[in-house]
Amino acid sequence: MQTTAQALLNALDSPDSELSIVIIDDAEMAELNQTYRNRPGPTNVLAFPMHEGDFSDINPELLGDVVISIDTTIREAAEMGLTMEQRLQFLLIHGVLHLFGFDHETDDEAEIMDEKTEALFNHLGE
Repeated sequence: MQTTAQALLNALDSPDSELSIVIIDDAEMAELNQTYRNRPGPTNVLAFPMHEGDFSDINPELLGDVVISIDTTIREAAEMGLTMEQRLQFLLIHGVLHLFGFDHETDDEAEIMDEKTEALFNHLGE
């Protein structure tokens, strides 16, 4: 996972950036999703950027945290016909893009983020 994260940061022209990757179960993810997004139940990935807020300039290389539910990852991989590793990589890319400020709240943003995610997924698979 560390090698994939570094390759992803390299591809995003940010090789010296730092992030943490946290793998949790659906129960823990549901708690985070409710607490931070006011949405019930688990989700597949959450990103907590460190470049926002009052103290964002303390360490500009610190991107933030990507939290992934392994239960949801396994379930979605099976539904999509992917390996768990492929789905995990896709979710890591998605979370890291959120740390870089990408979003998918509007159709235009979603299209841009989907294209970037797909391009990075293909790049890492080479």
